[in-house]
Amino acid sequence: MNSVVNVNLPGREYEILIGPGILAEAGPRIAQMGGRRHVAIITDETVAGLHMAALQDSLRASELSSEFLALPAGEATKSWPELQRSVEWLLDQKVERGDVVVAFGGGVIGDLAGFAAAILRRGVRFVQIPTTLLAQVDSSVGGKTGINAPHGKNLIGAFHQPSLVLADTSLLDTLAPRDYLAGYGEVVKYGLLGDAGFFDWLEQKAPGMANNMDACVHAVRRSCQMKAEIVNRDEKEQGDRALLNLGHTFCHAFEAATGYSDRLLHGEGVAIGCAMAFELSARLGLCSQEDPSRVRAHLRDMGMKVDLADIEGELPDAAALLTLMGQDKKVVDGKLRFVLARGIGEAFITSDVPRDAVLGLLDDALLQRR
Repeated sequence: MNSVVNVNLPGREYEILIGPGILAEAGPRIAQMGGRRHVAIITDETVAGLHMAALQDSLRASELSSEFLALPAGEATKSWPELQRSVEWLLDQKVERGDVVVAFGGGVIGDLAGFAAAILRRGVRFVQIPTTLLAQVDSSVGGKTGINAPHGKNLIGAFHQPSLVLADTSLLDTLAPRDYLAGYGEVVKYGLLGDAGFFDWLEQKAPGMANNMDACVHAVRRSCQMKAEIVNRDEKEQGDRALLNLGHTFCHAFEAATGYSDRLLHGEGVAIGCAMAFELSARLGLCSQEDPSRVRAHLRDMGMKVDLADIEGELPDAAALLTLMGQDKKVVDGKLRFVLARGIGEAFITSDVPRDAVLGLLDDALLQRR
């Protein structure tokens, strides 16, 4: 059942191991990497309570000692104070350039710990052990690391590839249903942007995927394959890699508007953003109206958030949301870049989107909340 996906960046190749029970391989795999026989692990308090003993047992069996820093769970941890805390802790652990730092958690920990590894001693190796569906299919792969700023999400960071990714799908059994579904927002994105056959498969299999390990492994593997293929072509997002941002220009504005809080999880914002990107595409005559309807129907079948009406609490007006989009990393020469679609599995990148069309879409979505 276990699978391997290779990321083939010249001089920075690494493997993504996927399947149930992969965590037990952490010790022997990390031992093979060399460096001191001591491993520094950055995690969050939730993951530490659930899974740290198993990880440390695996390391100990390979004669590796370890210490861990457990940070608060949640998006607010991707911040300057927690980054400083993490880097100073790694220095206290006497981490050297030849050592290995382990990022053990969801996307927040992966991004933060990866960034800490990128700037510590001008770059030390790190291993991603993602514990959430979102991290296993997206944030642990491809080397994007960073923290948030008051101006927007992920605006401070670096490209720093991991040396290994260990995606233990059995760890997903401990996720709360909401967190699992939030991760699914990134899974469905892959079908929508470039593999209509995968989206067809998800329509059939995804509603029962949480209780079907074979289906879960296939979904994680296919997502990682697609991301690896794109990263191999465009590591630093000069072209094709921006396709992975389908739904994210909307999503990041909604996350900023909700204060990066539990009101809206990242994957929930991606799902809403994908639905809105397809709606915008249909309004611009790029795809049929059946496509956004099909996207929304599938997300609703999964029990996911689909519209702005599904976000609790107050939201700013359409003009303010558009201003928040302007803080996105994907702005080029002052122009927003959107990932739109000519159909399911046919996404493309464009800066040629009328401002009024985006404002009209946001206004209509906000009206549905009243």
